[in-house]
Formats: sequence, C-alpha cells, structure tokens
Amino acid sequence: MSESSISRCVRQALEEYFQHLDGQPPHEVHQMVLDAVEKPMLEVVMRHARGNQTHAAQILGMSRNTLHKRLVHFGLDQ
Repeated sequence: MSESSISRCVRQALEEYFQHLDGQPPHEVHQMVLDAVEKPMLEVVMRHARGNQTHAAQILGMSRNTLHKRLVHFGLDQ
C-alpha cells in the first residue's frame, strides 16, 4: 500500500521542522502535529456536514460530545 498524501505532507513538515530548529531541542512534537492536523480536519468535516455536529461526529467516527469538546478546544464551536 502506498503512503497517503497526508502522510507525505506530515513527513515533509516534520523534516522541515527538525531542519530549522537551529540548535534548539524539539518540544512537544506529538501535540504539535495533532493540533496541526486536527483543526483543519474539523473545519473541513464541519463544512461538509453543514454545521451539523451529529453528522460530523458520524463522519469522524466519534461521539457528538467528543466532537463538541474538540470544537470548543479549537474555538470552532460557533
């Protein structure tokens, strides 16, 4: 199975991140990647679901409550 375009983008972004540390130690890389991927994913899915959190939660495979918490976390709960 070939690598997805999302995986390639993440891999490239991480390589650039490590190349540009300029001697600084890497910090909270896991959370940085999750935040960078999760927010745009939620934005796109919510647009696709036309703001319907129940439908968006089904698309994402999570509960509506979990989705709502993630939307609040990223300030997307308007």
